[in-house]
Amino acid sequence: METLIGIKPGTESDTAEQRMGPPQPATSSETVNAVIHYYRGEMGRMTSWRDRIDRTSNWAITVVAALLSISLSTPTSHHGVILFGMLIVSLLLLIEARRYRFFDVYRSRVRQLERHYFAQVMSPQAALTADWASAIAKSLRNPTFFITYREAVFRRIRRNYSWMYLILVLAWGLKISSPKLMPNDTEAEVVSRWSDVVTNASLGPLAGWIVLGFVFVLYALILVASLYPETDDGEFAFGDAHV
Repeated sequence: METLIGIKPGTESDTAEQRMGPPQPATSSETVNAVIHYYRGEMGRMTSWRDRIDRTSNWAITVVAALLSISLSTPTSHHGVILFGMLIVSLLLLIEARRYRFFDVYRSRVRQLERHYFAQVMSPQAALTADWASAIAKSLRNPTFFITYREAVFRRIRRNYSWMYLILVLAWGLKISSPKLMPNDTEAEVVSRWSDVVTNASLGPLAGWIVLGFVFVLYALILVASLYPETDDGEFAFGDAHV
């Protein structure tokens, strides 16, 4: 009767088997193969996000170098070019911080496998926890970020961007304090009065003291981020080779 109505024998069991999904590893060798393939997959995703992070850093370095060469090469170039560079670098920093949060998820999973599994294979230690795989399983079932957006921004500032901001502010200070680098060329090498610095810092309709205030607030935040003490109980607590 089943063949008359178009249902082949064994279809129900096949359907039930499909609902159960692929079979789980039944032997230790199958489990090891599954772990190895999973590790390779996580390494691929981690490497992909690391490449994206490096790409935004390279863009930021290129922007800094290009705008500095434009601003300092000729007196006719406005100091606002360097301020524009600060804005572009800040935008790239925010983009990189978002990418870093994704990278941190995959990096943490890879480090869990390396520290708790592969290191144990090579040199077993009884001090490591036995339920390390539960943290990876929880992350796979319910993926969440391990660090906040603010922590990611602070970490990228400490690693790379603090030096770019430092170069930009030094170049900007040199630009507005050196009459030779300003459009109104004079014989003076540097300004002699603070009021001249404020005047040179003006940007269109914005008075110089407003521009200086914005720059001061920005670099105060960068200084706080650079000196912010990082307390990490995760993988950053083990070893010094971190991104």
